[in-house]
Amino acid sequence: MNLQTPLLHTQVDGIPTLFAETTGPLRAGLVFRVGVADETLARTGVTHLVEHLALHRLGVSDYHFNGETKSAFTHFYIEGAEHEVTTYLSTVAASLRELPMERLETEKEILRTEESRRSSPQLPLWRYGAQGYGLASYPEWGVRDLGPDAVRDWARTWFTRGNAVLWIAGERMPAGLSLGLPEGERRPMPAVTSALPETPAYFSDGKGGVLLDAVVTDTAAARLYAGILERELTRALRQEGGYSYTAATDYAPRRDGHAILTAFADALPAKQSAVLGGFVDVLAAFQAGRIGQSALDAVRGRYVSGLAAPDAIALRLPALAEDLLAGRPVLTPAELSAELAAVTTEQVHAVALEAASTALMQVPGGLSADWAGYAAAPTTSPYTVTGRPFHEQGGGNAILVVGADGVTVTGPHGSGPECAATVRYADCAAMLAWPDGGRRLIGTDGMVVEVEPLLYDVDAATMAGIDVAVPRAAVVSLPPRQQVPKPQSPVAAGSGGRAGQPAPTRRTALQTVVLIIFGLFGGLSALVSLLFTAFGYDAEYGFTDWLITIIVMWGFTALVSWPAVRVLRRTRRV
Repeated sequence: MNLQTPLLHTQVDGIPTLFAETTGPLRAGLVFRVGVADETLARTGVTHLVEHLALHRLGVSDYHFNGETKSAFTHFYIEGAEHEVTTYLSTVAASLRELPMERLETEKEILRTEESRRSSPQLPLWRYGAQGYGLASYPEWGVRDLGPDAVRDWARTWFTRGNAVLWIAGERMPAGLSLGLPEGERRPMPAVTSALPETPAYFSDGKGGVLLDAVVTDTAAARLYAGILERELTRALRQEGGYSYTAATDYAPRRDGHAILTAFADALPAKQSAVLGGFVDVLAAFQAGRIGQSALDAVRGRYVSGLAAPDAIALRLPALAEDLLAGRPVLTPAELSAELAAVTTEQVHAVALEAASTALMQVPGGLSADWAGYAAAPTTSPYTVTGRPFHEQGGGNAILVVGADGVTVTGPHGSGPECAATVRYADCAAMLAWPDGGRRLIGTDGMVVEVEPLLYDVDAATMAGIDVAVPRAAVVSLPPRQQVPKPQSPVAAGSGGRAGQPAPTRRTALQTVVLIIFGLFGGLSALVSLLFTAFGYDAEYGFTDWLITIIVMWGFTALVSWPAVRVLRRTRRV
């Protein structure tokens, strides 16, 4: 096998098919242009559910097969003997035509179990909001409410002949392969949304390590930049600094002419500031054009060697199928290798600048990246609604405003628009509804407003008005919850902001110093004030002067203690 291995474009049952002649077991895959980004937040999980149902009839077998639901594509793949491959593909196609609905509730439970073991990335939510590609950050809330008709309709709309590509790698095309998928049109790529008013941007999530992604033009130079960045992060943060164990990058084409470049470096709590500083320094060096020819040649050599491997064309077929479905150029290993060979350091520098302009960075709690030129990603809404206010019960100072066009919550640390979260009904991506009357409204920008009747003493008529105003398609009915937020609940149920935003943040070293110093001064001042209050009265001194002195001393105590109290209220220990 070499870089010139031909790639055959053909058809099977009207489905565009990519075939590459290889040795070894027969491999094949059926790819559809549908994924999580095509769903809505209130119906997330429907594509994954269809995938599970389509595989059920295959049962347990000795050959390797599986399915995968991604942001914009769904894959079914198989490796085995020729008769096993044909049986698998025909069974999947038959199941997609007539899904085994007797398995619907069972597969729902399996999906919920699978979800309980899966951690969701936060970067998509902050970059795209609660829609499109941002749905990768959310649970599959829609699965619970999906009925047979909705699932069948989704399969008939998206899992069609016109919206599929078949790929096969083997010594020859399998004989007698028939799929019989229904007719349908090729679907465009999901719309790209944005929840960021400006970039580069950052947010803090309270976890260790630094994570960054950037949107770049999908080119050979961008692929090489990802490799060079990983090489330099590893050198700076692990080999020289000793701050990180893992420093890595990933390059994922979005199939719309752009790609997502992701970089990560882990860190112990004591090394988080050092890792963040070193991470930013590496990026800054590339932005300044400090890209060595030797680094470019080393990374390029590694890529080209991989493309020359015997199974390179077979390994690339799933990605090529995605390119074909998205209307992108389908490049063979030889063509991609030629593009890589032409990349210069100047082109890589241009990618570094593009990545810097679109970057979104996730930093550990208590840290920020504004000093490096990153804007804080919004955690509040730039607007509020007008309507009837409901004050938080039990001594809280949050205010819920229910208006004709949406809901706003302000506080708990203030009442102005600068600390408000708003969800307009027209922009409600999902409303989670519990039997106890609680509602959680999530806007397409990712903002969240909790509407708790007991916490705000909201009357039944107002709650009914909210239910009517939110589009029915956005409602997610959930089972009873174990704990219902009530006045003086330890959970600040009225707070708003981004979904999953942690509070309070981790205490920084400077905040710890402030806490210790002002705590000691405050304690010492309180002790002196207490002693003077108890034993400092002198008849010759005069009661009025004694009282004024006490007031001044206790006032000074409160003044020097306030910075420590403020740190305690807004932060937590590591």
